[in-house]
Amino acid sequence: MTEKDAWSMNGYLGIIIIAILLGCAAFSLVYRQFSLGIICLLMAILLATGLTLIQPNQACVVLFFGKYIGSVRKEGLVITVPLSLRKKISLRVRNFHSSRLKVNDVNGNPIEIAAVIVFKVVDSAKAMFDVDQYEQFVEIQSETALRAVATKYPYDSFDEHELTLRGNAEEISNELKTEVHERLYVAGVEIIEARLTHLAYSTEIAQAMLQRQQASAIVAARKQIVEGAVGIVQDAMEQLEQDGVVKLNNEKRVTMMNNLLVSIVADNGAQPIINTGSLNDD
Repeated sequence: MTEKDAWSMNGYLGIIIIAILLGCAAFSLVYRQFSLGIICLLMAILLATGLTLIQPNQACVVLFFGKYIGSVRKEGLVITVPLSLRKKISLRVRNFHSSRLKVNDVNGNPIEIAAVIVFKVVDSAKAMFDVDQYEQFVEIQSETALRAVATKYPYDSFDEHELTLRGNAEEISNELKTEVHERLYVAGVEIIEARLTHLAYSTEIAQAMLQRQQASAIVAARKQIVEGAVGIVQDAMEQLEQDGVVKLNNEKRVTMMNNLLVSIVADNGAQPIINTGSLNDD
């Protein structure tokens, strides 16, 4: 089913034509031309049955004895096919805010997630005839798409190259928009925007996952500190040996490297011990 234009004319012009027909009918009945008067009266009544008022950003779906004739999008007072059934559909932009869904991420961790979907109807025929109650269809399919996207990615990760629900909101929103659009295209609905509005671990594991996040963050930070410290020590040792400041054997080199690493990596500041020489005069 695809939307098409239905026949329509300006409603104010139609009212003038109806008034003329009624005047002709009255004139004919006065002068006893009953057949002409009845025809004019019936024509006026038929045209009046096609009068309808359409608001801005609204479509009027026209059915004639069960057959789809077309849709009218002209705002204001119009006259369309007489004796037709007309159903109106809003074309305005609307929001759908999903409830908080409990799903498992790709690692099996239970999370709570919610999203807002901004949409509008672009094909009134599809919305009316291809699905049953398109608004309810939008809600169910949006939540289904949100569940599908949430199960593809982890909630959080310290791998910079891995997409996560918490760290890549823009990419996740774009994928959610694409997923919802594919599901709602059949209903003649266009998705304007899709955004996550709530994301958190489920209450039963929130405390444990917080401790896990803290531990993972500490490990990642320690790893980066150690890698930086090794680089600093290597550069310092190479610079000392190249400048000829000191000449160290393997044992002294290991001791010096150990002391430098400890002083750089330690949480507390290193306490230096100053060697001022020996008390022995020899």
